[in-house]
Amino acid sequence: MENTRAPSFTTTDHTGKEQSLEQYKGQYVLLYFYPKDMTPGCTIEAQGFQDVYKSFVLSNTQILAVSKDSQDSHEKFCANNGLEFPILMDTNTTIAQDYGVIKEKSMFGKKYMGIARESFLIDKKGMIVKHWEKVNPLSHPKEVLDYITNEIENNLR
Repeated sequence: MENTRAPSFTTTDHTGKEQSLEQYKGQYVLLYFYPKDMTPGCTIEAQGFQDVYKSFVLSNTQILAVSKDSQDSHEKFCANNGLEFPILMDTNTTIAQDYGVIKEKSMFGKKYMGIARESFLIDKKGMIVKHWEKVNPLSHPKEVLDYITNEIENNLR
């Protein structure tokens, strides 16, 4: 999906506020998908993004997280982890489907379709400039920040 227009969306976040990709034109957006609130890997990843959130803001980058959990679940997840960035509602997985992150998964030998842990960096004009697949929740936040920092520095030269 790199070098293609990011699929547009409008939804609400964990506070009930409307969120759309268009409202972030003029800045970078890290759109990251994760399977489920309150699970170990998803918590580690969210806390990692929160730890470097101010650096993302200084790099003119908005973090938007997406999963199919309820608004109530997202609210608790944010409150429990002190998250300052929006977690978007995608209960019907429309956004996840548009970004191609609904994939076959397996747990305890059972196969099912679910949201894969993947991220997309969208530039100021709405184009996907980087797609991360098979994300490691522990190292991914720093990996993305390093990429953004290097890209911005390269674009200023």
